[in-house]
Amino acid sequence: MNNNTLNGKVAVVTGAGGTMGRAVVEALVQQGCRVAMVDVHAGPMGAVRERLGASVGVHVCDIRDAREVNKAHADIVQAWSAVDILVNNAGVLSNHKVESTTLAEWREVLAVNLDGALFWSQCVTPAMKERRWGRIINTGSLASKTGGLTAGTAYSVSKGAIGALTFSLARELAAFGVTANAIAPAYVKTPMVTEQLNDAQRQALLQQIPVGRFCEPEEFAHVVTFLASPLSGFITGEIIDLNGGLHMD
Repeated sequence: MNNNTLNGKVAVVTGAGGTMGRAVVEALVQQGCRVAMVDVHAGPMGAVRERLGASVGVHVCDIRDAREVNKAHADIVQAWSAVDILVNNAGVLSNHKVESTTLAEWREVLAVNLDGALFWSQCVTPAMKERRWGRIINTGSLASKTGGLTAGTAYSVSKGAIGALTFSLARELAAFGVTANAIAPAYVKTPMVTEQLNDAQRQALLQQIPVGRFCEPEEFAHVVTFLASPLSGFITGEIIDLNGGLHMD
């Protein structure tokens, strides 16, 4: 293997304005990538752009809309080149269980968490196949393996579907040098944990996690860069658990 670096690779990170997305953007830039940040909100991405400079680009895009995804993808290719690494990280959380899940909520969660990943994968795979190199990394969740300890029905189903999409992409693209993997994190230190839960709720969760702490965003980003590495080319169709021992299989 002649090239073990990500230097010069073009990456797309969806949900780039969130805590986990920002950590991934910074980690990929440190690896030498040019990173196209994609999010429905411009503000958080602008702050990252100011800090990291010309290595990153800002693309406001509603990933539920295939036309917006196609437009953002075309803009990225025109500005830089074909996409080498796709990180499907954007997502929304829903805590409603089956009887309280409305049709509107169901469709919204599936549209963001699943449709967006499909649309972006459809955009980037032709060039990846042609160049016989590519990495697709999807953000799953512990909820897909447990039925949702605290997460709701729509969210758990959407993340289960992300796992199935990962398997399908991995099988279809392996012969072209393109890998597809997912990461299934649990309780990353994001506003959902630090702000939406009170101290008693956080302590109750920590008692269930064998390592006794929450996952740092940088730890999630580290797994992304590992899966993006040229040295990870023999890993495909995997869902990597990142849960501190909360669930083992």
